[in-house]
Amino acid sequence: MGTFGKIRRARVRREICVACGCCVPVCPKKAISVFKGMYAQVQEAACVGCGKCAGECPASAITVEALSGEGCV
Repeated sequence: MGTFGKIRRARVRREICVACGCCVPVCPKKAISVFKGMYAQVQEAACVGCGKCAGECPASAITVEALSGEGCV
């Protein structure tokens, strides 16, 4: 079974995020921002799990994960 129907969200590993902001302009839903210049932060309600932010992250601090359970997207 593929990822169809599974809800995906971006996750930031704060301990390796360098707060560069490269992820911010590529998010089509404006669901990611840099929190107090320390690390990127994802607004789960707005994130659609497209992975564009993860693709731009030079520190590989962002991953896109399937949430537990399945749903309609």
